[in-house]
Amino acid sequence: MIFIVVKFPVKPEYADEWLTHVAAFTQATRNEAGNLWFEWSRSVDDPTTYVLVEAFQDGAAAAHVESDHFAAGIAAMQPLVRATPDIVSTTIEGADGWSKMGELQAG
Repeated sequence: MIFIVVKFPVKPEYADEWLTHVAAFTQATRNEAGNLWFEWSRSVDDPTTYVLVEAFQDGAAAAHVESDHFAAGIAAMQPLVRATPDIVSTTIEGADGWSKMGELQAG
């Protein structure tokens, strides 16, 4: 599984509408055959920063980056960010999704 986390520092004037600006990109990515998840969160420490957590089946990330909707998404996001996003991208061998947390069980 390819696991990716990206922090997007958004210009303040676009922060409240960020999810609207990336809606088409988000939906197209979620519809990709190899996409496992593609989830946005807003930082509680900095409301102008959005965090994207995404995962793809092994071998599917290249098709994502080479897609037309990826190019369109990058073009749409570029004028809205105030700095280059930070990214962590890694392969987790043998994983194909979320695991349950062992240290905390629902009551």
